[in-house]
Amino acid sequence: MKKTVALMLLACLLVLSACGSSKNAGNNAPKGEAKEITIWAWDPAFNIAALNKAKEAYAKINPDVKVNIVEYAQNDIVQKLNTGFNSGTTKGLPNIVLIEDYRSQGFLQAYPDSFYDLSNSIKASDFAEYKLGATSLNGKQYGVPFDSGVTGLYIRTDYLQQAGYTLDDVKNIDWDKFIEIGKKVHEKTGKSIFSMDPNDLGLVRMIAQSAGTWYVKEDGKTPFIVGNEPLKEGFRIYKELMTSNAIAVNTDWSQMVASINKGDVMASATGNWFTASIKAEASQSGKWAVAPFPTLKKVANSVHASNLGGSSWYVLNVDGAATAADFMAKTFGSDVNLYQDLVTSIGAIGTYIPAASGDAYKKSDDFFGGQAIVTDFANWTKDIPRVNYGLSTYAIEDILVVEMQNYLNGKDLDQALADAQKQAETQVK
Repeated sequence: MKKTVALMLLACLLVLSACGSSKNAGNNAPKGEAKEITIWAWDPAFNIAALNKAKEAYAKINPDVKVNIVEYAQNDIVQKLNTGFNSGTTKGLPNIVLIEDYRSQGFLQAYPDSFYDLSNSIKASDFAEYKLGATSLNGKQYGVPFDSGVTGLYIRTDYLQQAGYTLDDVKNIDWDKFIEIGKKVHEKTGKSIFSMDPNDLGLVRMIAQSAGTWYVKEDGKTPFIVGNEPLKEGFRIYKELMTSNAIAVNTDWSQMVASINKGDVMASATGNWFTASIKAEASQSGKWAVAPFPTLKKVANSVHASNLGGSSWYVLNVDGAATAADFMAKTFGSDVNLYQDLVTSIGAIGTYIPAASGDAYKKSDDFFGGQAIVTDFANWTKDIPRVNYGLSTYAIEDILVVEMQNYLNGKDLDQALADAQKQAETQVK
């Protein structure tokens, strides 16, 4: 009897010990090594191309690991992740996934147990500081920051010259001064200042972030529309441009690119990833330059740098996570040579700071009159204000688009923003 009781007590202790070990390991318990990992991403010419470069680099380090790269549209990835996380099973999910920075906090906060902690896999301080707000949560680094959405002012220098200006005249200026110059160029040349879609608030996003603010407060949840001076200035500037009669109105991306490639537009304020679209029209070589993003005249902390778009890599907390983390650590997390290759081959400017000192980042570009635009973009990346994109960027922007239309049609600006604030507080939880 004593022997039986002793064995039962020992069994209980072993069970309790096992439970305790599982609890202490937490949701980031090592998932073990794997001989095969799968990665989901979108855009074959950019993200998928970058992954293939990383795959080649990793094969030299760990040739025994098979890396499967699967292309999905971004919206499909979002849907598949939500379905998988909500189902409570990891079956069918990848080891690594690309997530847009505007969406990342929504996933991290809603499904914290689903992501692998990479704090010990990469050195977060080696990446542009502004990217860390989107890729970290509660002091842990979950994402490997990838491409920079650093913005600039792409501008036709020949049109400036025809109106009596030089590139220096549009460097380090505020939006009011830029619009003044743009109107005069339009008068002299007949060229539009920008090509703009009334339903696209990308310009407002960039203006807001250039002053360190967003649609939500620092908690990432509370709508911040009323009292948000940079956002209000963004609305004012947007309307001034749209009602200037010097804007080419478009309804989609392809129309906007076409108007620029045809030579109908003098400038575009957007992310550096637009370089490839500008260079698609080879006949315009030597006629373009890139200037710093304009500041806000009425906002003291506005800077000549902002961001539009961008995404980062995440390891999911599934079998093979340790191998997936190793892949990320040894490629996008630390490989300077990989980033040189990415700039040279696909024009992808990463946010890994040590890479900016490489030769590929310093090359001049004949298309842009010999300007080393990658160097400029890399330098501006360091100045981008860090903001919390929060959980509801697109939900709030849908509200703002409606109120922007109302404002363009004559509604008082303060009233438009107040109505947007009220609606956001009701709809966004």
